[in-house]
Amino acid sequence: MKKSQEKISIVVPCYNEEESLPIFYKEINKVAAELKDVLFEFLFINDGSSDNTLKILRKLAKKDKRARYISFSRNFGKEAGMYAGLSSATGDYVAIMDADMQDPPSMLISMYHGIVDEGYDCVALYTSSHDDYSVLRKFFTKCWYKLISLISSTPQVPGARDFRLMKRKMVQAIVDMGEYNRYTKGIFSFVGFDTKWINYQAPDRVAGKSKFNFIKLFKYALEGIVAFSTTPLVISAFLGIIFCLIAFIAILVIIIKTLFLGDPVSGWPSLACIIIFMGGVQLFFLGVIGMYLSKTYLEVKKRPIYIVKETEKDFM
Repeated sequence: MKKSQEKISIVVPCYNEEESLPIFYKEINKVAAELKDVLFEFLFINDGSSDNTLKILRKLAKKDKRARYISFSRNFGKEAGMYAGLSSATGDYVAIMDADMQDPPSMLISMYHGIVDEGYDCVALYTSSHDDYSVLRKFFTKCWYKLISLISSTPQVPGARDFRLMKRKMVQAIVDMGEYNRYTKGIFSFVGFDTKWINYQAPDRVAGKSKFNFIKLFKYALEGIVAFSTTPLVISAFLGIIFCLIAFIAILVIIIKTLFLGDPVSGWPSLACIIIFMGGVQLFFLGVIGMYLSKTYLEVKKRPIYIVKETEKDFM
């Protein structure tokens, strides 16, 4: 019996990528032509774009039967876009890529051979240099990876990109993790599977600007901590015990000094500073606990990760 032809699904989350899409489509077609023995599916996820991204995707779907798209009812974020793409992809292998060409389509060829010829379940890319990052962002990025490797039981490769090619089994394992608060970099690591890592120099964007500013990246970092580590809760409990012991010892010292040494209790300025400090610590860890509770609250409500407004089938 003749083996059926294998298929690669390319999942491309898009948010205001009208300038990048024609360039990306041209380059991904070159890859598809080189891997002529493999079928391709191009699955674009329009994440509530406000430019002409959707119009371009409609045109692509009409002229190329390999091109599909899912358009959200509003902007749900890249995490939702990746989940929608992975859930809807039909290929034996699935790749996640950005349309801005910082994930070079030409890399797919060596990634595909890494899975087929070398037996890996996944081939992923990481970059050890960030020439387009500011000094401040480089510093915080380095600190972030050190922190998450220290407090999380799920290891994460520094500089890891979302750009990767995976076997169907790994994709299904990721899709089965249908949690609302998604931190996909952690999920990739959590599901395991044999992964080959390739170091590469990410090129500049071909058009537009990055949608992730410092504040969004900071929030994303917090998502990773809350999603894959309970260490902050352990720290808050540990510090609570330590401060209770310090307070107990301080009370004993004050009693002894007052009863036996006749030393009156004094020092209102220092006392005020201690109260303010302790109040700040308490509020900080209440905020930490509140973050975990808020994530639990969102999970319990079972809201959809995304809402589909339109697909290519609506215009067939």
